Amino acid sequence: MGGVITGFGVIASIIAAGYVLGRSDALGANGREVLTRVAFSVATPALLFTILSGSDPSVLFSAPLAVTALSMAAAAALFVAVAVVRRWGARTAGMGALCSAYVNAGNLGIPIASYVLGDAALVAPVLLLQQLVVTPIAVTLLDAGSRSPGERVGVLTVLTTPLRNPIAVASLAGVAVALSGLTVPDPLMQPFELVGSMSVPAVLLALGISLHGSPLPGRSPERGPVVLAVVLKTLLQPAAAWAIGTWLFHLDGEMLFAVVVLAALPTAQNVFTYASRYGAATTMVREAVLLSTIATLPVLVGIALLHG
Repeated sequence: MGGVITGFGVIASIIAAGYVLGRSDALGANGREVLTRVAFSVATPALLFTILSGSDPSVLFSAPLAVTALSMAAAAALFVAVAVVRRWGARTAGMGALCSAYVNAGNLGIPIASYVLGDAALVAPVLLLQQLVVTPIAVTLLDAGSRSPGERVGVLTVLTTPLRNPIAVASLAGVAVALSGLTVPDPLMQPFELVGSMSVPAVLLALGISLHGSPLPGRSPERGPVVLAVVLKTLLQPAAAWAIGTWLFHLDGEMLFAVVVLAALPTAQNVFTYASRYGAATTMVREAVLLSTIATLPVLVGIALLHG
């Protein structure tokens, strides 16, 4: 459990530092927006290109990845269904679906895969799925939804939206390099690694800044969507991963344990970046990220105890 505690401690300390920055107004009135834009436009694309260009695309066709994809889809679909019945609106439904399904596979997934599961490579399929499939679709829909009412958009514009989004472009470029089998020389890759290392800290600092002056999580008007997203993310998704892995794919032992643990990871901070960039349900997303991160620790401990 050392890797789990360390990962959560790192996240909490950087968020706390962001809160101090927000409280002291050290970065000015636009500090959060600048950090978010840097993360969205430069740092996160660089990080994704670095990760995906060195990945193994063959893992996209593995049974554990299918279990992960189906469990993510189940959580997202259930949130959307409730949102439609409750009439929460399209943006809340879309961002809530991401909060319910999008796994923190980077700064929490990697240490947990290393120290708890014993193999950091186990998180690679989740990273590939989210960055190659989920992220391009999500940012394309958010970009389309951010257009002014009545604005006419051609079919070509819609189809090429991912090509104008830095995160989608970086993901596709990274996969293209991986598929080609080429190795990017170190002098060319090091700038991507250096800039990419800003991504997670920038997002966490921006999240911490946003907490200053905000109500305690769970007390905002978005309490219903927040609670639903956290429950789906921390409880339903790992339960769905266990059921799908056991009954449909007949996984057992360490492989089943791995997919359940990865499904139980909290909502990724990237979702807050997307919400901030497009002004979509930012309060709900911020609270869902925080509360799911807090709730995940006891859930992971419980899963480990049940596994024995």
